Amino acid sequence: MVIAPRVAVDVQVHSGEPVIEGTRVTVSVLVGAVAAGDSIEEVAGEYGLTPQDVRAALSYAAHLVEGETVRAPR
Repeated sequence: MVIAPRVAVDVQVHSGEPVIEGTRVTVSVLVGAVAAGDSIEEVAGEYGLTPQDVRAALSYAAHLVEGETVRAPR
């Protein structure tokens, strides 16, 4: 099931973790690689994806964080 542009979930693929549609490459792996300092182009090449796929993973992750609220302890 597609949950965002280029991002899908399927219980048969990585136990339902979000992946790039049509692959087994998880959003978390892509976001982690970019966070570690790899360029979008490097990550895309390493996993056989397009730069747009990697950007879709980043966009999906940003959407998830956008809805999160963190409150400082009192």
